[in-house]
Amino acid sequence: MGMEDYPKTLMELEKQFSSEEECKRYLISLRWPNGFICPRCECGKSWPIRNSTFQCQNCGYQASVKSGTIFEGSRSPLTIWFRAIWWVTSQKNGASALGLQRILGFGSYETAWTWLHKIRRAMVRPGRDNLSGTVEVDETYIGGLEEGLRGRGAGNKALVVIATQMVEKKKIGRIRMIKIPDASSESLHGFIGSSIEPGSTIITDAWAGYSGLEGYRHKVINISKRAKSASDLLPGVHRIASLLKRWLMGTHQGAVSQDHLDYYLDEFTFRFNRRTSSYRGKLFYRLLEQAVQIKPAPYRSIVKNVRGLKHRNHNL
Repeated sequence: MGMEDYPKTLMELEKQFSSEEECKRYLISLRWPNGFICPRCECGKSWPIRNSTFQCQNCGYQASVKSGTIFEGSRSPLTIWFRAIWWVTSQKNGASALGLQRILGFGSYETAWTWLHKIRRAMVRPGRDNLSGTVEVDETYIGGLEEGLRGRGAGNKALVVIATQMVEKKKIGRIRMIKIPDASSESLHGFIGSSIEPGSTIITDAWAGYSGLEGYRHKVINISKRAKSASDLLPGVHRIASLLKRWLMGTHQGAVSQDHLDYYLDEFTFRFNRRTSSYRGKLFYRLLEQAVQIKPAPYRSIVKNVRGLKHRNHNL
């Protein structure tokens, strides 16, 4: 397989991945592009013992291409997984469990919902680059709460902190966002430290939680003393907050639990940061590439705290 070899259309997908063997070969090339590396001892020498399964010559550990990935333990064919991932990445405005259930003919909504959450866990690339340059940072409540009540009277609304890399005065580059417990210095500084390269210029409003930032050039805009609105003074984060809320209400009808909100934020970020990809197939390639790099997500850990989904032992 050549560098970044991926189908450009649904017809190409159907032709390229018509069998389980073709899917496994493709995953092997993505997971071990330079040959098998033992997940346990990192030795590069192995014997093929079954189709897509290798045994390490050093420690004897046996690993299949699916083990240690989101596909581990799944009884469903990879051909179905590939079609699910293609469909998820081809939906311009995001994917819903109901849509996935219909397109793949799943017997239950529960199965489609669980698959989507497994796929969303692959939307964060391990070791991804932090934002840099000029970055706006602000928070917003998800759930329709009025602005300006940071940490006071939030009720059961979720607080999300957003960072947008500004490549020109009002042009947005890449973004990051996570749910935070409150707007304290600990929460905000922790997010900034894990998401933004030191030495970057960070633009925030005058909220006290941002004060004392070390290792960054910190530009503070005191919105209450400006004639312009907050959306004019911090255009990037306000634009993203608006798009995020519209997306959650449109694609998911606002039916997102706080326990799983971070995974929806990851999906929004994955889509936004790759919005200029000329081919949907490139997103399919990236998502599969990341799917073989992340740890498996057991069914029980996915449905924890979700009302209406029964805790059964599924190998989906």
